[in-house]
Amino acid sequence: MITRLSFILFISSSLLLMSQVKKDDILGKWMAVDKSVSVNVYREGNSYQAKILWFDKSRGSGKPIHASIDSHNPNPELRHRKVIGMEILSNLTFNPEKQRWEHGKIYDASSGRTWDANVEVKDGNHLCVRGFWKWTWIGKSLCFTRI
Repeated sequence: MITRLSFILFISSSLLLMSQVKKDDILGKWMAVDKSVSVNVYREGNSYQAKILWFDKSRGSGKPIHASIDSHNPNPELRHRKVIGMEILSNLTFNPEKQRWEHGKIYDASSGRTWDANVEVKDGNHLCVRGFWKWTWIGKSLCFTRI
């Protein structure tokens, strides 16, 4: 009986350890599930950022993606920067207790607004970004798959 219980505890703890998220699991290239945007997530020091690699031009102004600019930015000095290569996710830090990245900011170039952001990685190949205003339940999520 004790041997069987020990075996069950060993298997359970092994599965728990295997499902642990590591802080660099967020790194890499990701495509939105709706195929609207592709981003590259990278680390600078202890925080994580993301830049736009590609986006579906039919969902924006219709301009070619290399010519699209950040025209809705509230800062007039930034309205001429290109959308491709623009940082849209910044200052995320990994919380090992909650197994997610928190306290970040996400910028929506289509509206010029910046939101608070949290990110979770599910099964290593799915990334869910939650942009919100003050409380996480006032916001929206966008999910990505690893490419």
